[in-house]
Amino acid sequence: MTEKQNDSGISVEPLYTADSLSDFDAAAKLGLPGEAPFTRGIYKTMHRDRLWTMRQYAGFGTAADTNERFKFLLNAGQTGLSCAFDLPTQMGYDSDHPRAAGEVGKVGVAIDSIEDMRVLLADLPLDKVTTSMTINSTAAVLLLLYELVAEERGVASTEISGTIQNDLLKEYIARGTYIYPPRPSMRIITDIFAYCAKHVPKWNTISISGYHIREAGSTAVQELAFTLSNAIAYVQAAVDSGLDVDDFAPRLSFFWNGHNNFFEEVAKFRASRRMWHEIMSKRFGAKNPASLLMRFHTQTGGSTLTAQQPQNNIVRVAVQSMAAVLGGTQSLHTNGFDEALSLPTEDAARIALRTQQIIGYESGVTDTPDPLAGSYYVESLTNEVERLAWEYIERIEQMGGAVQAIESGFQVGEIEESAYAYTKSIDDGSRVLVGVNKFVAESEPKFVPKKVDPELERSQIARVAKLRASRDQAAVSKALDTLKSAALKSDNLLYPMKDALRANATLGEVSDVLREVFGVYQPS
Repeated sequence: MTEKQNDSGISVEPLYTADSLSDFDAAAKLGLPGEAPFTRGIYKTMHRDRLWTMRQYAGFGTAADTNERFKFLLNAGQTGLSCAFDLPTQMGYDSDHPRAAGEVGKVGVAIDSIEDMRVLLADLPLDKVTTSMTINSTAAVLLLLYELVAEERGVASTEISGTIQNDLLKEYIARGTYIYPPRPSMRIITDIFAYCAKHVPKWNTISISGYHIREAGSTAVQELAFTLSNAIAYVQAAVDSGLDVDDFAPRLSFFWNGHNNFFEEVAKFRASRRMWHEIMSKRFGAKNPASLLMRFHTQTGGSTLTAQQPQNNIVRVAVQSMAAVLGGTQSLHTNGFDEALSLPTEDAARIALRTQQIIGYESGVTDTPDPLAGSYYVESLTNEVERLAWEYIERIEQMGGAVQAIESGFQVGEIEESAYAYTKSIDDGSRVLVGVNKFVAESEPKFVPKKVDPELERSQIARVAKLRASRDQAAVSKALDTLKSAALKSDNLLYPMKDALRANATLGEVSDVLREVFGVYQPS
């Protein structure tokens, strides 16, 4: 009989029976939905009474362009917002910086100042809609701009809700949009935890991301293990800074990737909740029940999309979405079928959203929580994914933790090996990729990609110039000096940062102050 392995190299037996779970303590390892260890979900009824948040990722061009797409998605039935920012914004450069040339508004929206944030959020019900912002190195800046605009609109900081990604450790591992070295980055993150616990209590202060680790080529097991190791590092850093774990842990969230191997993904999601419960209860001694819950967003796998026969991606996204729903996700983004070729068109964005809606309203999979529980195969696979992830975490702990392992290049090396093996399996045909190395079409249908007008870069640069010419420069300079002074000491950085942004300092100017104090990370 042919030997089968899933994407993590776990052997898949020809048949699973009760003997496969002979030593399995279901009461301890499963429990009930909404009860420890939360393998079966963090809420009693899961999606039976309330569907997950349908949160489509959007962001391109100017703030006005993205505001228009937000409204289109809300009108189409989306229930939460998710914003992508362009590379200059992610890297702490204003649109007129030489390093921003050619990248303004390309992979997300350009945000240089509070003026842009006002346009981005125009006419949106900030007290009713939750907003996720995929931003890391400049996460504090974007959060404070959002808070400032809400305050201008009469919405109290205590009433706004959403998520900032704010996960710098995975940037060093997988993505690369870092600015400062790891240790000052950890300081900024813990400053955000402390600030939000006091002023923005409904905001998720971090979305600890396995998504980008998987996009870089990791296996499902590596995605789970490296992400949880990063999470341990964040919690430990916050505790070491003097914060009580139960003051910030309820606002921690996670971000997982959804790939094609259906049962492996379901097992990953289920194992993640069980492992997080153990980490928070046993390692950190959390007492607040909310601190023990792993709440997570899922995005379907961008790296699984193919430019060849792009309509096939609609099916891939449906399979991945179903796994996320059956795995108990709290929110979900479904990729547009054309994203291997361009930013998603409105038609592609609508089909992606409709995929979620069909699963939620027509498939019946939400009628009862965790309907796959008790499957000999699913439970065996969940156990094995968890076991292998713990092995990785232990190796990282022996190195001194996630930061030390990153500095030694451990995670990057492991991911590179997995990515190479995956690519090789496609090249040699041992892995079938429909439409790429098998079932190839002789001709591809003509596709018109969405393009970003190059004129927007010029107009965005003009906006920055106008802002600098009209503001009180003395007030800006004074506020930036105060920020520098705080950075040189151990003061919480968000308070002087907010004052500087309120005075019309730009994102790039704030980032430059911190670059001057903290330096710029140079990978070894």
